[in-house]
Amino acid sequence: MPESCPVCGQTYEPEPGFYYGAMYISFGFAVATFAVCGVLLYYLAGDPSLWVYVTTVAAVTLLTAPLVYRYSRALMLYLFGGVHYDPRRQPGRAGTPLPTRG
Repeated sequence: MPESCPVCGQTYEPEPGFYYGAMYISFGFAVATFAVCGVLLYYLAGDPSLWVYVTTVAAVTLLTAPLVYRYSRALMLYLFGGVHYDPRRQPGRAGTPLPTRG
């Protein structure tokens, strides 16, 4: 992973240990995964046996782990890192000043 964004120059780790809080966001994603899988299995599969619940939740959790990791870090950066998306930035123009409103 690069140390900073090639487009805007934003550093991906504002301070050491910054992403420890992303574990809590990731935990929230995991709880939501468990709940959604459980409710869907209960209603769509007619309350299957316990091994079906465990297997389904484990499979969904393993398949979505890279996305959860990425999005929990992105949410942590957006919510607590002071990062704001600016659609006016163009790829390949790192460090160029933004156009001023006049």
